[in-house]
Amino acid sequence: MPSYTKKLLRKFLIWKYKHISERQFVYILSVLVGFLAGIGTVTLKNLTHYIGHFFSQYIFKDYQSTLYFVLPIIGLLLVYIIKQTWLKKHIGHGISTTLHAISKLNGIIPRYNIYAALITAPLTAGFGGSVGLQGPAVSVGSALGSNAARLFHMNTKTRMLLIGCAAAGAMASMFKAPIAAIVFAIEIFSLDIAFTSLVPLLLASVSAVVTSYMFLGTDVLLRFELTDKFVVNDIPFYILLALVTGLASVYFSKVFFGITNFFKKFESRAIRLLIGGLAIGTMLYFVPPLFGEGYGIMNNLLKGDHLSAIGTTPFNLDLSNIWIVIGLLLGIGFFKAIAMTTTFGAGGVGGVFIPTLVMGNVLGNAFAKIINNLGLGFDVSESNFTLIGMTGLMAGVLHAPLTAIFLIAEITGGYELFLPLMIVSTISFAITKYYISHSIYTLKLAQRGELMTHDKDQNVLMVLDIDKVIETNFIILKPEMKLGDILKNAVAKSSRNHFPVVNDKHEFLGVIRLDDIRHMMFDANLYSKVEASSLMHADRGIINYDEDNMTVIMDKFKSSGAWNLPVIKDGKYYGYISKSKLLTAYRQQLINFT
Repeated sequence: MPSYTKKLLRKFLIWKYKHISERQFVYILSVLVGFLAGIGTVTLKNLTHYIGHFFSQYIFKDYQSTLYFVLPIIGLLLVYIIKQTWLKKHIGHGISTTLHAISKLNGIIPRYNIYAALITAPLTAGFGGSVGLQGPAVSVGSALGSNAARLFHMNTKTRMLLIGCAAAGAMASMFKAPIAAIVFAIEIFSLDIAFTSLVPLLLASVSAVVTSYMFLGTDVLLRFELTDKFVVNDIPFYILLALVTGLASVYFSKVFFGITNFFKKFESRAIRLLIGGLAIGTMLYFVPPLFGEGYGIMNNLLKGDHLSAIGTTPFNLDLSNIWIVIGLLLGIGFFKAIAMTTTFGAGGVGGVFIPTLVMGNVLGNAFAKIINNLGLGFDVSESNFTLIGMTGLMAGVLHAPLTAIFLIAEITGGYELFLPLMIVSTISFAITKYYISHSIYTLKLAQRGELMTHDKDQNVLMVLDIDKVIETNFIILKPEMKLGDILKNAVAKSSRNHFPVVNDKHEFLGVIRLDDIRHMMFDANLYSKVEASSLMHADRGIINYDEDNMTVIMDKFKSSGAWNLPVIKDGKYYGYISKSKLLTAYRQQLINFT
């Protein structure tokens, strides 16, 4: 930052401290962050739209089938080149990366995240990668929120709140759904439901929606008008749909983790690009509706036009046969999760949110068509079931039932369907939760003990930095040291009452406490006879620096009853953690949280 800009910022901060309260300034920042998140989301949407529009208007007319195979590979290659030659940074999944920043980095997100996804996500989705833009939009917005907080010297708690505001702003701008955006921020990012956090979220959501209206007008991504009312007799079918979407959510998640782990076997990004690019190109050639985000499929099925949703396929199929249509729709749903994860594995940048909606959309529509064409005399609303199928997948895959209910209700105006929305969302979430404990966003974080939740005690332990509670100023003893040397070179020079014993390889062997030698300290006859190896004993527990998180460390103190425990790092003695220092750090962090 230039010196002139620094001086100007310093003058502003001084003025702020004198004239604006902290709470008022947070409100102002939340509006600013919402506006910036809205701008970022609008830019993402427009760039992707213009790229896709260019191909559909000027190129697809003559070479449609071939380009379904070639374009995704070109897009992924461009993203690969940008990553390797310019960014030279890892671009993770937007929401997962943001959750990690909140949990382990005190809400500090690197500046390059502002423009990284802004460039690579439109290239991925615009060229046909089967991914969404919601994740990148959250990534861009969160980076803007984090860096705005750092620019104005806001504390950690406010920085995390502004990240939540940015995430809500991205969601609100993407779908023009401010209420669902607030629920999303609270549910996904585990923000506290309190007045101090709710008002900034409201302000950020509203400013983001206004920004979206300013640049995009009244156009919405999903167009739906409720024409068929909720029928009580359809409840059994909604329950059955919930079971289907719950199992589909499990499938979606298993496919995601399985393909992701498969691509991790290849260290070379070029090999990942080659394998993934060919795979996604082949899938798009045979299943063209997988191309891009998938809003066309969803909107066409919501208005009952399944022929436009399926589009042109390389197979000469009779689409007047409803069972062939149903089979194709189920095929789209089946391959959507595979195509999305393969795009990620090949190095593409995008989100999981929209592909989840697409899969739920086609499953709900196919489910309604099956019910209506079994010849049993049932007639359910295809549009309503299409809509509610989206809720079921979102609730299951993302583990966000409340977001699913409010988003679908708000963006479609389907508030009259609140009861079936709740039924399907709840059952689908419960089924998925039973088989998969955490969502796509949070599983890896949870496995590493880095997931922020609504449990304040757990959150405080998670953000504690182990390096800040480890003490290393202990006098180290060797096993062959005589009692006289121990008294002269350790006890007399230390204010500690315990001394770690290590060998020549610096491996921890045991500990000698002052109480262990107190009875022989004044017996000079023993000074040259007794060695440390005969005095030391095992400690009550050992902390592994590389494996134990703060929750495990606290449990070890509780189970051992010890006041001090040694820390082993890379198999060697590293230092000690005392219960008093750990509790002091915990208490201070708890104050910061509350």
